[in-house]
Amino acid sequence: GHVLSPYAAAKKTDELYAEVFQRTYGLQAVGLRYFNVFGRRQDPNGAYAAVIPRWVSNLLNGEPCNVYGDGETSRDFVYVANAVQANLLAATTHSGVPGEVYNVGCGQETSLNELFRMIRLGLTGYEPEVASQEPVYEGFRIGDIRRSVANISKARRRLGYEPVVSVPEGLGEALEWYATRALESASAVDPAVIPNY
Repeated sequence: GHVLSPYAAAKKTDELYAEVFQRTYGLQAVGLRYFNVFGRRQDPNGAYAAVIPRWVSNLLNGEPCNVYGDGETSRDFVYVANAVQANLLAATTHSGVPGEVYNVGCGQETSLNELFRMIRLGLTGYEPEVASQEPVYEGFRIGDIRRSVANISKARRRLGYEPVVSVPEGLGEALEWYATRALESASAVDPAVIPNY
């Protein structure tokens, strides 16, 4: 297909380099195109913070969750355990794998509105005030792709890849990890306020 963004162009370039190195030097390479990977330990801070840890952090801290557009933009969110499975399969399968490129996702779309509702519901048990929070809608971003979903049929067929953790299941695990740490840090005593006797 056509490359639709500078990000996609950079990824395509990596795959081209891998292909050339394989032809020139015999270095066997497998391309894995990760879709929106999420899971425990994902950093909510920084310029490239993924939407899930950022929203979790914002909801737990009472800060707004910004959504570009109407929230019906969709992505293929894939729990990290599924991505690990794809890596292991690609690294250990021998039947015609080198030089091929595979999509790593769940093969299903989740809109940003659905994602927000799932995160909010999942966090309500930890922070009841989260239940009343709503996303803040902003304008569409230029060049943003409206719908994105991985076609994982080739990875299924050639690698035996099968996502075993669904988005709701993965979110449950990730939210538990984030919420537990957020609550621990909120209840921790600041050493600066302890009198020095």
